[in-house]
Amino acid sequence: MRKFLLAMAATCVGLGMAAASAQPTEPASSPAPQQTSCFFINQFENWKAPDAKTILIRVNLSKFYRLDLANECPMLLWPDTHLVINVRGPSTICRAIDWDLKVNQTSSHMAPIGCIVKEMTQLSPAEATAIPAKFKP
Repeated sequence: MRKFLLAMAATCVGLGMAAASAQPTEPASSPAPQQTSCFFINQFENWKAPDAKTILIRVNLSKFYRLDLANECPMLLWPDTHLVINVRGPSTICRAIDWDLKVNQTSSHMAPIGCIVKEMTQLSPAEATAIPAKFKP
């Protein structure tokens, strides 16, 4: 019985090795997966909203991100508006889910309005340069 179990184990190992070597490899020309670029929330510098569903932010003077919102947040376009950023857990932002954003007005007695970030994209240097001056954070 013991010899039978050893033979079965050797067969399973051999089949596993054969299956692993038969797997197709990725072509050398396939693009590398996009790396996530994280930052600490205290590195957040400024923001501007070109429309009610988009926020452009600047981090550490030289990095720019576009936050695409799930729904419109019209208060983003009002004068005297500021962002309220709640941090729970780690103070790093890496993905859209890490944001807990609300919008409020300094002179208003209204409660802050939540804005859900659907997607966060780091802009390339060329994309950041192409931001019109009135929307550059």
